[in-house]
Amino acid sequence: MTPALTTTTRTATKGALDLGPAAELVSKEEGHRQPLAPEFVSAEDFSPLEVAYDFGRVRREDIESGPRNIWRYKRLLPVPSNVEQIPNTEPGCTRLVRADRLAEALGVRRVWVKDDTGNPTHSFKDRVVAVALAAAREFGFEVLACPSTGNLANAVAAAAARAGWQSVVLIPSSLERAKVLTTAVYDGALIAVDGNYDDVNRLATELAGEHENWAFVNVNVRPYYSEGSKTLAFEVAEQLGWRLPEQIVVPIASGSQLTKVDKGFREFGELGLVEPSPYRIFGAQATGCSPVSTAFRNGHDVVQPVKPDTIARSLAIGNPADGPYVLDTVHRTGGAIEDVTDDEVVEGIRLLARTEGIFTETAGGVTVATAKKLLDAGKLDPDAETVLLITGDGLKTLDAIEDKVGPKATVPPSAEAVGKVLGQ
Repeated sequence: MTPALTTTTRTATKGALDLGPAAELVSKEEGHRQPLAPEFVSAEDFSPLEVAYDFGRVRREDIESGPRNIWRYKRLLPVPSNVEQIPNTEPGCTRLVRADRLAEALGVRRVWVKDDTGNPTHSFKDRVVAVALAAAREFGFEVLACPSTGNLANAVAAAAARAGWQSVVLIPSSLERAKVLTTAVYDGALIAVDGNYDDVNRLATELAGEHENWAFVNVNVRPYYSEGSKTLAFEVAEQLGWRLPEQIVVPIASGSQLTKVDKGFREFGELGLVEPSPYRIFGAQATGCSPVSTAFRNGHDVVQPVKPDTIARSLAIGNPADGPYVLDTVHRTGGAIEDVTDDEVVEGIRLLARTEGIFTETAGGVTVATAKKLLDAGKLDPDAETVLLITGDGLKTLDAIEDKVGPKATVPPSAEAVGKVLGQ
């Protein structure tokens, strides 16, 4: 039975706030500074807030001696100093796969696949939720909540269950069945909303204002939540032998992941953990929801909202909050943004599966297919070392391929029949 939700007023933990190296919040537009708090928009310039730090000295040895999860990077995150001792899903330290067969198929010298399907709920969202939950606990919240296109729903429901918290998860009613079931199993309050993700997100913002003890991970504690994406960059650099890749392809939903991968690379360089070598960041979208790609192609610095229509539902955010900052990041690093059709998404899924044995969801299909399209257009350097971010498991989006793959044949139980199918 789903527990009843409390609506008591959240109490702050003034004087006892432990968010590690986090020092303050800074507005992204004009750099206005304010104390750490569960706020996500600057009252001064109305731009998003992000966490600023006082890192002190951080050494490779400090990281390498840490646990085999994202808390090895706790000195670089807005989390309590004892975060690893508190029940959590312990995400991170997923594998970086040298993908030589994929590289050959794409015509690239070297490709690495950052395979985040190995996280507890099989997507990178476990990273951001773990950081958000740690911060929310410090601020005195009692309920973990989110609007979601699917992967975040899984991660929030699981993290809340592990921590002994209540959860409230809002999803579009059209969400893939697998993602609905893999959220509902944790027995939190899962609520389907008639509308797309942008409708669900607006509802979440309204509810966040009404329920002071609910931590909406990607709303009122968003500055802390988004920092979890940096751990993807940290792991890639560490797994490459403490160096940065030359180019990386990142799927775009809200756009936060792409900007935080960049932030992670820059922080590692500024701290002397890696040589601050040049890198280029490329963005990947589905054509049916490609507002950032369209803005990039047209040379605009403003992202016009769209109504999503794509099988890549985990990327189907028509009004991406970090869209303008994605454009800034991609331009600054010398990258590009491209989009691919649903048919190309499916082929991207199949290409990665048959070359590397990795089954990705539609977002990963977007990444692979976009990398191919960028290479064909001469925008990705085929001689540069390339990393592809694969952020979710294909078992979550089986409907995308169910009419595309299946048995080669149905035969009677005889070796002769099998031989005929195999041409033997």
